[in-house]
Amino acid sequence: MSKTSPVDGATASVVHNYLLSAAEEMRTTLVRTAFNPVIYEVLDFGISIYDADLNLISEAPGLTFFLGANDYAISKAVEYVGVDNLDEGDIVLMNYPFWNSAHTYDATLFAPVFCGAGAERERPFAYLCIRAHWMDLGAKDPGYVLDSTDVHQEGMLFPGTKVFKKYEPNHEILELIRFNSRMPDLVFGDLHAQVSAIRTGERRMKEVVEKFGTDVVTEITRRLFEEGERTTRDALARLPQGNWTAVDYADGDWDTGEPLRMQCTVTIADGEMTVDFAGSHGTAVGPVNIPFGATIAMCKVALKSLTSPDEPSNAGHSRPLTVLAEPGNLFHAVYPAPTFTQWTSIVAFELIFKALAQAMPDRLGASSGGDMPGFMMVGTHPDTGRMFAVSNNEVVGWGGTPDHDGADATIHLSESIVRNTPIEVLEQKTTMLIERLEMRADAGGPGRHRGGVGIERHIRFRGAGEFLMVVQKTKTAPWPVGAGRESEPNRITVFPGTDRERDISTKRVPVEPGDLIVVRTAGGAGHGDPRTRDPEAVRADVLDGYVSREAARADYGVTIDERGEIVEVER
Repeated sequence: MSKTSPVDGATASVVHNYLLSAAEEMRTTLVRTAFNPVIYEVLDFGISIYDADLNLISEAPGLTFFLGANDYAISKAVEYVGVDNLDEGDIVLMNYPFWNSAHTYDATLFAPVFCGAGAERERPFAYLCIRAHWMDLGAKDPGYVLDSTDVHQEGMLFPGTKVFKKYEPNHEILELIRFNSRMPDLVFGDLHAQVSAIRTGERRMKEVVEKFGTDVVTEITRRLFEEGERTTRDALARLPQGNWTAVDYADGDWDTGEPLRMQCTVTIADGEMTVDFAGSHGTAVGPVNIPFGATIAMCKVALKSLTSPDEPSNAGHSRPLTVLAEPGNLFHAVYPAPTFTQWTSIVAFELIFKALAQAMPDRLGASSGGDMPGFMMVGTHPDTGRMFAVSNNEVVGWGGTPDHDGADATIHLSESIVRNTPIEVLEQKTTMLIERLEMRADAGGPGRHRGGVGIERHIRFRGAGEFLMVVQKTKTAPWPVGAGRESEPNRITVFPGTDRERDISTKRVPVEPGDLIVVRTAGGAGHGDPRTRDPEAVRADVLDGYVSREAARADYGVTIDERGEIVEVER
């Protein structure tokens, strides 16, 4: 029976933190039980808890875009399956990109939670949702699919399929997954890790309802939504009002090699924010198209960072947001468009801030590398004879800000707490040898506050296989703010010093023992006139190796001798 005691502030705080802790326990369970380094090292997942009406209650940090993407995905999945077809103990798998807001290997599992007693248990009280990256699910190529022209080349499609029914595994579906994966042990390990995390969340949700009652928990979540919406609207009202348009370019797909135009117009007015992607490229031939749910998620992250970055998210925070993109637009992929390499969304995330920086140069930073270069190696490990596919998200320099320099060699700002893959994991689980990893001098854009620097990584191969590079910002440079200057873009060089040497963008490259590939990541762009930078800060950058003496003189007007002393300042 539901308890109906008055809801005071202390109770509301306890229940809210209980709900946050439930999501965090789900996260801990997933990380501790996953088989795949991209989950337990990189944290490439998203965990969310929803109420009966699919409003976000709480979430646990992982890949930022995944959290907002879960909102869209679970609404589509529940609509497809039907609430009346859900029973206690069911777990449903969905990876259909146009509903799932991601590519086919980002597998979303969700489960209903039935609480209370009697009539209360006839319909779900809450839903649990976990999305995580699987390494193989029947696509035409192992690892990332870089040149697909149709979603059916990108793996098996599950629109909303029960993998567990009333707590029992659905053997036929699980076997279908097993026989369509090149690495079934990894996939099954990660699937069951997600299942374990869901069961953890289920127990915790039932505990909080048993302790406080369905009415109390429902009332507290309603208040959370109201407070979240009020916080966002008040913050938007304090920002400049108007609309601003920005344009940027992604490298494009394998077919044309031509940069893809991306355009967005951001409007802030009357406590609301609208992001419109009209003017962007249409559907691309290759897999760089963005499902609309992923576009909405990207905009939710931008809105949250502007209005309430220090508060846990709930459904109310995003209610003042409207996202527009016509079907067939690059940012509203429709069946059967390929969607596997969605790095375009990272470039577009910064595009939103490029538009807003026109109105808020005293608040927003310059472009942070413009992208997050990712690489993967696929092959057969000589020690085990088993196939491997291990990826890494590379670090970049963040853009200079109105108050300080950009961070050096840091995961892209769109990725929340996501990490790169440790060298020890890359070398132990693949045949890559990391010969060199260092900061990339002069990569940061000059400015009153300079952009952070990227890195240079030398990868030597000890065995044959394939090297996969995914990057969408090598042909154009990250954008500055004010009189700041652009930074060095990403540059990926395969087989340097040989007659096969060339620079690549998104590409699949066969490698043999002894081959070398060099990955150089972008720095952040500069903020403000570099000739107004404190000469002592320039001197410190030279001494630290972030800026060369030549660049100090050319970009900042500061001449520094071989002893590291300032001998002349030209302003």
